[in-house]
Amino acid sequence: MTPEQTLKQYFGYDQFRPLQKDIVQSVLDGKPTIALLPTGGGKSLCFQVPALMLEGVCVVVTPLIALMKDQVENLMKRDIQAVALYSGMKRKEIEFELENCINGKYKFLYVSPERLKSKHFIDYAVNIKVSLLAIDEAHCISQWGYDFRPPYLEISEFISRFNQLKVIALTASATKDVVSDIALKLELKQAQVFVQSFVRSNLSYVIRKTENKLQEILKIAQKLAGSGLVYVKSRRKAEEISRHLNEIGLKTDYYHAGLPALDRNKKQEAWKHGHIRIMVCTNAFGMGIDKPDVRFVIHEQKPDTLEAYYQEAGRAGRDGNLSYCILLFHESDRLEDARTIAVKYPKPEEIIQVYEAIHNYLKIAVGSGQFISCDFDISDFCSSNKLSTQLTLNAIKILENEAYFQTTESIYLPSRLKILCDYETLNEWQQNHTAVDVIFKMLLRSYGGLFDFYTNIYESEIARRLKKSESWLKEQLLKFNDLELIDYIPQTTQPQLVLLENRLRSIHVSSEKINKLRERYQEKLLAVNQYIDNNNECRTSIIVQYFGEKKSKDCGICDVCLRNKRSLNEHFVSQKTIEIIKSICLTNSNIKEDELMKLANITDLDNYVLILRWLKDYQYIIKTKEGWVQWNSKKQ
Repeated sequence: MTPEQTLKQYFGYDQFRPLQKDIVQSVLDGKPTIALLPTGGGKSLCFQVPALMLEGVCVVVTPLIALMKDQVENLMKRDIQAVALYSGMKRKEIEFELENCINGKYKFLYVSPERLKSKHFIDYAVNIKVSLLAIDEAHCISQWGYDFRPPYLEISEFISRFNQLKVIALTASATKDVVSDIALKLELKQAQVFVQSFVRSNLSYVIRKTENKLQEILKIAQKLAGSGLVYVKSRRKAEEISRHLNEIGLKTDYYHAGLPALDRNKKQEAWKHGHIRIMVCTNAFGMGIDKPDVRFVIHEQKPDTLEAYYQEAGRAGRDGNLSYCILLFHESDRLEDARTIAVKYPKPEEIIQVYEAIHNYLKIAVGSGQFISCDFDISDFCSSNKLSTQLTLNAIKILENEAYFQTTESIYLPSRLKILCDYETLNEWQQNHTAVDVIFKMLLRSYGGLFDFYTNIYESEIARRLKKSESWLKEQLLKFNDLELIDYIPQTTQPQLVLLENRLRSIHVSSEKINKLRERYQEKLLAVNQYIDNNNECRTSIIVQYFGEKKSKDCGICDVCLRNKRSLNEHFVSQKTIEIIKSICLTNSNIKEDELMKLANITDLDNYVLILRWLKDYQYIIKTKEGWVQWNSKKQ
């Protein structure tokens, strides 16, 4: 089967997007491959198509549980067998799914980078026929990147355990230095690097300087049709802005990491399916969501990095239609920079205090704790230890970067159940316990594969059908679990904290390293401020140059380009000039640009370039393949 046939059979597409076919072929040819495809560029297909053509299991490394769940669900809908391992799963469940991978049940296995460090996982993995290792969010391997995660550094050791393992590393946003670092740290020798242009020709980037941001959001939402996102930096603002927009009749909702996971799932689905027009959210929202018809993305505050801005703004216009990426700015925002830098990088002694407090809170003794996964309520923890929430979150982030912990967002995991005994044993047990026999009959009628798989179950629905209370049903299921008739894993919505190392008696946090992190962050912040302050250069050009791409042709639709066009119209291109150039072009069917300048008697080259650009933008003149300038007959 060819790549095109595989693409059509499983995903329904007739052809690949630019670069996708080349990337797929590179992987199939066994060449180490790095693919840099901007947001919405179709990264997943670049490893999913070759994986479906290869014999064995594709292991996908990604740090985001939400992304794992989203991709696994999408693959399963297409009858492609996939599974994800993440914190919150019981050891027995993990072992069962790894056995299934060894036996060839699954085509895709999604794991976090931390999982690759686990001896328990490796003992199983070396017995899996791994056809391909796909490393998503590969920029996380680089200390030059904006989201460095130390566990990525150990992926090369995992690769070394397999003979001639095919490897592809993918990311949506990385500078040239980061791409080089990915190849170096993964030890991908003579890697084939594919970089799709960062130009999104249908996105209009706009900086809107305003005294009243809320009023500006309202004006934009009323003026532009279609669905949208409003990014904010605090949970409080998400709720306040959504409430205000709702009061004036706009259908909005809010989303942030502090909401129960089940609520977040419902809100996300409502927005994806158009029941909610605008989602006001923190950056906890959006990863892995591919809603094609987002017409505008508003940033109520400036982002920390251009990488983050490009990713978040890039959720607009994935259907290729004109969409707007609007960043709101007030001069007072600059005052936040110094405070943000101070809070983002706590003092070493404060970080050590948080390390000790977490272990005490979880009752972990010195020398123990490695790979323990615990529910972790940040609000309760900070309250119990009288710690600032913001300082604690930033301290934990640094401790994560030092590979002491791994934290995950709270995520809704439905209850899961597998019958552990064989059919005959269960049947005999049911005959001897007729009072609760009805539960198993209902389970087996409602869900297929309970003897073979861990299956999502919904206690409220089963209880309703049994005409019993949900609490009674859960109590019975826990009893069956204790009897080892079933393995029952109740649903969880709590965020998880995984201890990656045994608790140390003391840790050292380098002041020098904190200072370097702070300096790198300041450089990123400077790039954002320069982007905002720019009044002359095309905004798309600024973005693509930041990522190491050569200066692109002006987009013609950002606020700077549109302002330049208006300026040209007012100051350079008089009706008289248009008539002169029109007359010359109609008289001379084949004329070069330099000849046109002489005949039009225009002596200032800069002015001529601006005039010519304006005439092209407004399609008064066209340029042929041979380089001739011709008047557009439609503009007679």
